[in-house]
Amino acid sequence: MGPVTAGVLQALALIGALAIVHVPLGNHMARVYSSSRHLRVEKWLYKGIGVDPDAEMLWTAYLRGVLAFSFAGVLFLYLLQRVQGILPGALGFDPVEPAQAFNTAASFVANTNWQSYHGEQTMGHVVQTAGLAVQNFVSAAVGMAVAVALVRGFARARTGELGNFWSDLVRGVTRVLVPLAVVGALVLVACGVIQNFSGIHEVGQFTGGSQQWNGGAVASQEVIKELGTNGGGYFNANSAHPFENPTPFTNLLEIFLILMIPVSLTRTFGLMVGSVRQGYAILATMATIWVGFVALMMWTEFAHHEGALRIAGGAMEGKELRFGIGGSSIFAVTTTLTSTGAVDSSHSSYTGFGGGIAMLGMMLGEIAPGGVGSGLYGMLIMAIVAVFIAGLMVGRTPEYLGKKIGPREIKLAAVYILITPTLVLVFTSLALALPTPPDSMLNPGAHGFSEVLYAFTSAANNNGSAFAGLNADTGWFNTATGLVMLLGRFLPMVLVLALAGSLAAQQPVPATAGTLRTETPVFTGLLVGAIAIIVGLTYFPALALGPLAEGLA
Repeated sequence: MGPVTAGVLQALALIGALAIVHVPLGNHMARVYSSSRHLRVEKWLYKGIGVDPDAEMLWTAYLRGVLAFSFAGVLFLYLLQRVQGILPGALGFDPVEPAQAFNTAASFVANTNWQSYHGEQTMGHVVQTAGLAVQNFVSAAVGMAVAVALVRGFARARTGELGNFWSDLVRGVTRVLVPLAVVGALVLVACGVIQNFSGIHEVGQFTGGSQQWNGGAVASQEVIKELGTNGGGYFNANSAHPFENPTPFTNLLEIFLILMIPVSLTRTFGLMVGSVRQGYAILATMATIWVGFVALMMWTEFAHHEGALRIAGGAMEGKELRFGIGGSSIFAVTTTLTSTGAVDSSHSSYTGFGGGIAMLGMMLGEIAPGGVGSGLYGMLIMAIVAVFIAGLMVGRTPEYLGKKIGPREIKLAAVYILITPTLVLVFTSLALALPTPPDSMLNPGAHGFSEVLYAFTSAANNNGSAFAGLNADTGWFNTATGLVMLLGRFLPMVLVLALAGSLAAQQPVPATAGTLRTETPVFTGLLVGAIAIIVGLTYFPALALGPLAEGLA
């Protein structure tokens, strides 16, 4: 079997597995967020927090819950890193220095998991498990809660109430993420991923000398880093490390874990708004983009004109032999289209066009299928914009799911779309203009520019992956990327919840002969086109200076 055929078969197997879980998991999440019943453990948590899980919230109250909980998470994780030296299981590591601790706290709370530190050489067992792994669960649950609040905005009428944030948060953890993570962790352990609390060992090398390795609760963190589209690895090599991702099967399993909740949330959306076909239209849009990106990535990485690449069978630099070009290409596309940031290969070593494809996936807003929760609400924002564009074409007030898209709604959607490009382009410009940051660029020319552009694209879109040629562990980059991650996560949430409140207060309008049908292939095509045009117009000049220039050269 040739490597191209193997890559295509892996993609087909992945699509089949996602098709199997789409309906049952989507139905389960719809029941979770629609039920009025509370589990006993959930009641204990509500009592400990001191909240009423049955109290309905306006969008402003829901937002206060999101921001208060996230701020507390940043503070807790920052302090945990700063006192690491006195914690049990610290493995002799010093406290994390302030700028790095802020960056890491902001990163994990913002569901970004940008890591400018060496994982196994910086964080002890307590920080990894009680700090980073816990944030992997709750930051994913926050994203799911905001997405569900927007869905309720479409589903409800003449009320500004969006549900209860604390109830949505807790249910997302206890009924969705934890059960799936337990099963996934057991499978990973059975496949060779380590799970222990061992100390540092001296290990001999084949070429002589020795190297220090430490163990850790890797499987339990690995599963939620993928399942929650977080991406932060226990080890610096992330999912390229054999302790995290030992075989081609675990590689495909981890891609499946990344995609299963975002894909199934489209079914949840359809059920909650009363039209499963609307969910399928959103899913079809996501699938079209994902399949297109996988095909392009495989083409760029398998296409080869140089003698060394022909002998290797493709662009193998920076890729693990056990995964091959096909498995690595699928992984790279999936993580950059889902705000995950986990890597099983070095994105910096991809061809110029290949690195550009990974970057473009993040620039789309990571909506195909996107992060847990964030992908769905990002795609729904784009659907609103597409409906508005269609309305302008025919001179009719646009409607989506029975709700009129008026000036307030389209302004909120427009500002949402502008936030991340503004953060990316402004901070990239600052990084290149200031005298100190360019010292972090280890490569000159177009690739050096791409390294900085990739870094802020990753931070603003809450991805977390990076081009390896950039030294981001400096005071300036730690502070700048930390701020960008927080702004890129929570400013869009403000707009999404404000939009949800506006939609929930509306009286639905009945469909007429002039209403644009948004569950058809025509609308799917319109939505894909709107996404491509908006992103292309925004980012094309920057892409032309970096990956396009490098690829054409």
